[in-house]
Amino acid sequence: MRALVFLVLALLGPPGFADDYLQLYRSGGWPEQREHFHAALASAQQRYRTNLPPAIYQTLVDNSNQRFAAQAMDRRALAALRARLPQPGPALTFFESPLGRKIVAAELTATRSDQLARHANGLPRMQADATRRLLIRHLAQAIPAGEAGAELSLALAGVAADSLSQMVPGFGLFSGGQLGMLDNQRQRIRDEIEQDLDNTLMYVYRDLSDPELEEFVEFAESPAGRAYYQAALAALRAGLAVGQQ
Repeated sequence: MRALVFLVLALLGPPGFADDYLQLYRSGGWPEQREHFHAALASAQQRYRTNLPPAIYQTLVDNSNQRFAAQAMDRRALAALRARLPQPGPALTFFESPLGRKIVAAELTATRSDQLARHANGLPRMQADATRRLLIRHLAQAIPAGEAGAELSLALAGVAADSLSQMVPGFGLFSGGQLGMLDNQRQRIRDEIEQDLDNTLMYVYRDLSDPELEEFVEFAESPAGRAYYQAALAALRAGLAVGQQ
């Protein structure tokens, strides 16, 4: 798995010539998160296998593998990051710091397939004092976790719809006149995620001390942090290509 990640990075840019955007992409854990998404995609494809006719199932697999090809996802996401983030330096400095690396490691652990399967029925309820709960609430308001979760859910749900639209013209759930439906689904999923967002963030960042969490919040609420997370959400949407044919 790690060898594949290194291969993708090598294809993205020659060693020694990586710019700040590519380095930020690496330091932020994007290639590993993309691999975690591919694991979730493979599970979704398997769930459809027993419910769809063989021809439609094969179309689903072919379409989703093409749409979510690693190099294509990386190119789209990196292009959006370059376009939306004028100054990558501050975010790069943060994510290459010891605290930044600890945050990324926590996020990567939370999205591993074994962890997702372990908590398929919900995360444990986290206990915390008022100070930590306040810090988590500030973090939840500063980073687009709910929006990001909605985009990932829509991408996985759209796999079947896109394939059916290819075989049955006019079926497309996420295209043409159905984009309003897509926006409604996006908001519904986001609302569901945000109902329990504080507990989710408390669990993901449970190994951060209160001073570390406070420093994280300060970055996320700073102009540089807000610029990064807005650009990161745009990059995620570009990489997943939700709603695009």
